[in-house]
Amino acid sequence: MNIILLGPPGAGKGTQSHRLVAERGMVQLSTGDMLRAARTSGTEMGKQVAAVMDAGNLVTDEIVIGLIAEQLDNASGTGFIFDGFPRTLAQADALGELLKNKGQSLDAVVEMQVDDEALVARITGRFTCGECGAGYHDSFKKPAVENTCDNCGAEGSFKRRPDDNAEALRTRLMAYYKDTSPLIGYYYAKNQLKRIDGLGEIDEVAGRISETLAG
Repeated sequence: MNIILLGPPGAGKGTQSHRLVAERGMVQLSTGDMLRAARTSGTEMGKQVAAVMDAGNLVTDEIVIGLIAEQLDNASGTGFIFDGFPRTLAQADALGELLKNKGQSLDAVVEMQVDDEALVARITGRFTCGECGAGYHDSFKKPAVENTCDNCGAEGSFKRRPDDNAEALRTRLMAYYKDTSPLIGYYYAKNQLKRIDGLGEIDEVAGRISETLAG
């Protein structure tokens, strides 16, 4: 099963992707991760990526599609979660054509809907351990011992992303809606769009995704 998870920043796409990877053996294809890996791979494609990024230019759709094609060829057939791609209608067309050429298809596009104000509260309260990366939140997931990581025991290492503030988030949300709105209509017209409530406990949202994919 190949799926796309859509949702604004902080909707929980990464968390739910990791669960699908763990529970279903799916492969998460993050464009950011693929680009970073390709840059140091030494392959021809990797050299192209390095040259473009070192020049300070944006990586072209053709290169990203090429990286995804490599992943499709090397996979075990357990299914993919496309993360951060597509972002435009042109990319959606290219992905559809690539999957068709590989004898595969896109089974579902899951839109995780979350209220903007709830997102602001969720994002501005989150922080991570600087040592192991474990995630926490001021309201929903505080460490058991103040200023100490539950996972690795590091003390005083917590940090927050500089753009995890209300003003920066609203700017990111505006960009997301501007870029993604056409995709929602695109996949709705193809009868591939499935909408779920992205608010709630992690297990609750995971259950909604499972029900949607089963249906």
